[in-house]
Amino acid sequence: MSTKEKILARLKANEDVLSGEALAQELGVSRTAIWKAIKELEKKGYQIQHTATGYRYQPSDILDAKEIQAGVQQAIDISVQETSTSTMKDAQLAVMDGKKSPLLIVADMQEAPRGRFNRPFFAAKQQGIYMSMLLEPKEQLQELPQYTILMAVAVAEAIDELLGVDTQIKWVNDIYLNQKKIVGILSEAMTDIETNSLKYVIIGMGINFSIPQENYPEELQEKATSLFPDGKATITRNQLIINIWNRFFDLLTDQTTYLGTYRKKSFVLGKKVTFKRKDHTYVGTAAAITDTGELVVDLGEEKMILSSGEISLSSIQ
Repeated sequence: MSTKEKILARLKANEDVLSGEALAQELGVSRTAIWKAIKELEKKGYQIQHTATGYRYQPSDILDAKEIQAGVQQAIDISVQETSTSTMKDAQLAVMDGKKSPLLIVADMQEAPRGRFNRPFFAAKQQGIYMSMLLEPKEQLQELPQYTILMAVAVAEAIDELLGVDTQIKWVNDIYLNQKKIVGILSEAMTDIETNSLKYVIIGMGINFSIPQENYPEELQEKATSLFPDGKATITRNQLIINIWNRFFDLLTDQTTYLGTYRKKSFVLGKKVTFKRKDHTYVGTAAAITDTGELVVDLGEEKMILSSGEISLSSIQ
């Protein structure tokens, strides 16, 4: 552990002011080294109060692998990156590199974020959460939970608990707050070609955390928002990440409730929806969500079952 990391750990563990002299003596370095380390921490975004008698740590929204790892109840490996082209691609590369799972990859900024059907989404440095989890399921293919749906419930419930709000879910993978999108979720499977069996599952997501509303592109102003649209977060990203994955692993252990919660939080059921299949446009009423996460749409004379992997709703009324 570097001097900088040791100082950060000591400041976090102590609510009182710690003097530079006491830190220097404890760590066996000069006071100048302490001062330089403090400056380096502040450059990274850590908030440290300077007083006449020393330093005090202030709550800082800095992604911290050790803090996340300590808070998540499941044993996972964590990689925090300053920037990533795509955390989904990073997870795929991790498989090729022989990395262990579960592996959580979190980025402070994502340069080429994408969602379902390779659609891009808006990202902002230090104001969003961009992460992917690499899992190695032990179940048979037919026994696998609907990961996208389970993840949507975990994210929605984690946000509701920490912020005291009531999020809603748009089939199949978007979380909404105040009728605007705040989270997009994407799940991908990797198969073993030789055995034709499922090998890995990657669940990725982008969360609009504290992007000021005025910073969104004009075409997204009415469609997207953040958990803290004024840019002033009352919780840290680490706290939300920890809460999300604890909820996810709880639901994964007990899979009896997530589908019911998903249906209750759906703002699609009972609404008129429009979608396309094979270049034909259909309009019907979203009637139900099946036990395998498919959307049943009542077209009047018939009912059509939509799979999340092949279709997307173009409008909801």
